[in-house]
Amino acid sequence: MPKYLVAIHHPENYDGSKEGPQMIKDIDDLNIEMQKAGARFFAGGLQEIQRAKSLRSQGGKVVVTDGPYLETKEHIGGFWILDAANMDEAQEWGRKAVLACRAPVEVREFLGGRGTA
Repeated sequence: MPKYLVAIHHPENYDGSKEGPQMIKDIDDLNIEMQKAGARFFAGGLQEIQRAKSLRSQGGKVVVTDGPYLETKEHIGGFWILDAANMDEAQEWGRKAVLACRAPVEVREFLGGRGTA
């Protein structure tokens, strides 16, 4: 079955400590629904963007800098990797994620459609 990434996008100034109990419950409920449906392969939240490290090749050496790799107004705050029959099914989970997380999401199929696991 193809694997899809459902990535949650947060604004650059996102403060996860302000997520209320209802939002946390909604996300927990969505995770349970995904597990029961056999769709959830993996899920994870990410530390705040300020704790990111970026690694780049420069002159044959690897340089490490603090912060995200790209300078953007949004970043990925967490994600699911889902088993879904097709993009339509993955988008249905994405719609539920938008409502539970109160944030935009991006849905993308893994290359080859099967992931690497």
